[in-house]
Amino acid sequence: MNENKTPKRHLGLKASSAISNSIIHVLLVIISIIWLIPFVCIVLQSFRVESTYQVGYVIPKQWGLDNYIKLLDTNFPQWYFNTFICAVVVSVTQTIIVLCMSYTLSRFRFKLRKALMQFMLILGMFPGMLAMIILYRVLDDLHLTGQYGSSVPGLILVYVASSGMGYYVSKGFFDTIPKSLDEAARVDGATRAQVLTKIILPLSKPIVIYTILTAFMGPWGDFVFARYVSQMFPGAMNVAVGLQSWLATDTMTFNNYTLFCAGGVVVALPVAILFMCLQKYYVEGVTGGAVKG
Repeated sequence: MNENKTPKRHLGLKASSAISNSIIHVLLVIISIIWLIPFVCIVLQSFRVESTYQVGYVIPKQWGLDNYIKLLDTNFPQWYFNTFICAVVVSVTQTIIVLCMSYTLSRFRFKLRKALMQFMLILGMFPGMLAMIILYRVLDDLHLTGQYGSSVPGLILVYVASSGMGYYVSKGFFDTIPKSLDEAARVDGATRAQVLTKIILPLSKPIVIYTILTAFMGPWGDFVFARYVSQMFPGAMNVAVGLQSWLATDTMTFNNYTLFCAGGVVVALPVAILFMCLQKYYVEGVTGGAVKG
């Protein structure tokens, strides 16, 4: 009796597991389709050439690359250059600071270490917008706002200033690497800097890529603070602020909607390709750093 019931029970568990997995997959497909619909609409509208206004249909009646060509005759290249320079400089600088801070908190034991970690954790809970007014005043005094020609140096300064407080994920990843490797290298005469650059970082490729991507995406998609610092001066805006200015009802009355869609595609495509190529390391960095430390 028991031998006959056991196979049936296993078959029942397999059937219920298969059904639940199928339902989950169907729900994920539906959610993915709903999530992708706006992006598909923007891509289709970017190829519409019969009208530059916002219309009530999605599929263009006439296709072409006119909107992408027109981008070169606007301030979009300058906006793109501002955003690219800001994102690259911030990603490199912020990654170096975060990795050094994470390695220090993971490997060194010193007085007030836990107090420092708790202080940075509490300080990071406050929204950055609370300090926007005072930050703008400081940048204005330093002539690093849009009215002085460019807001890129000011944005870089603000983005990099608090980089060390983003140590959480990287520190958790470093905690998973055995300290015996550090000790062996120190016995062989390696310095702390050599241990970090030649031993720890080669073993931490996922978290390094994760840190670079997250640091790059911050300036690339920033709108609120970038708009506040640029003060809507055309040469000082980034792509997010510049594209939004094309949709302002008091300036363009939506007659540059297709141009806005083309600019959105140009901005999103490199980042999408970057994430698709580095998705494996991004996921490993998130999961590897999600440990208690």
